[in-house]
Amino acid sequence: MSDGRHLNIVPFVSVDNMMKLVNAIGVERFLVELAGFIEADFRRWELFDKTPRIASHSSDGVIELMPTSDGAVYGFKYVNGHPKNTRDGRQTVTAFGVLAEVASGYPVLLSEMTILTALRTAATSAMAATYLAPKGARTMAIIGNGAQSEFQALAFKAILGVDRLRLYDLDRSASEKCARNLDGLGFDIAICSSGEEALAGAQIVTTVTADKQYATILTDNMVGEGLHINAVGGDCPGKTELAADILRRSDIFVEFPPQTRIEGEIQQLAHDHPVTELWRVVAGAAPGRRDPRQITLFDSVGFAIEDFSALRYVREKLAGTRFYEELDLLADPDEPRDLFGMLLRAKAAPQGTPAAA
Repeated sequence: MSDGRHLNIVPFVSVDNMMKLVNAIGVERFLVELAGFIEADFRRWELFDKTPRIASHSSDGVIELMPTSDGAVYGFKYVNGHPKNTRDGRQTVTAFGVLAEVASGYPVLLSEMTILTALRTAATSAMAATYLAPKGARTMAIIGNGAQSEFQALAFKAILGVDRLRLYDLDRSASEKCARNLDGLGFDIAICSSGEEALAGAQIVTTVTADKQYATILTDNMVGEGLHINAVGGDCPGKTELAADILRRSDIFVEFPPQTRIEGEIQQLAHDHPVTELWRVVAGAAPGRRDPRQITLFDSVGFAIEDFSALRYVREKLAGTRFYEELDLLADPDEPRDLFGMLLRAKAAPQGTPAAA
């Protein structure tokens, strides 16, 4: 990576290099280590700037910016959510992110975050489940078997030891895709014909559907005592997956209440319905699961600190590798006040020859 002498150069991690980095580390190890970074940042949650993500909604989807800072480093993610994209062969969610030094404002990393967001979402889910899921849980139902499902499965396997999966999706081919991708990775997998069938014998259920509308993926009668619900799909106003009666029977854990009350499952409840902030559980200031019969719900919408953790992790793992490109992103004239002179020198330089700064 740049030694700091070439201030115009910013390390850039492309999709290709992100895949190379993940595969070089190993997906499960990557998820475990990333969860450790996220957990560490949850423990220092109070140090961070926190604001609900800045969202631009349309009838087609949403485009969001997710910023935060720990006082020394600033980070943000650009991310979209467009469920109709799949009709055109495009991803529902794409993203990129930046880390920068607070002291200078200079970026120190630019990275793709489509793959990285999938990894950090799964790592956050599994990290939360270490505090909320039944002890020794090995069976998880995954309802919604799209792009996030395999990441969730591998994170729960690597971090909690979950090795039995019960898959359900309205589109059976999505479940078949998920099962095929996870074949040979240590799972006992059953493809189910309904959500009710998927929940049979499950101690954890992950709901991760894509349609941005009010939906009832889980009805109240499907949820028995002792279940941990990892609700990942509800992530914007007007989109939920759980019947409201389930929420009223559950102990609810959230990332950042001002954001979750707008975007999460709890948008269905009164604005003062009690919830527990997950960081308080991680920091030992509040209990997680207290009772084997307790229904726990992680109302996960994703928060900027998790993306900050992911970028911080990637930056550390890049050291000593070539899994990045040197991007000429910043103007760096010899005389900081002579930016126009730099432009003139570029005009005078022979075509194809870089102008002196």
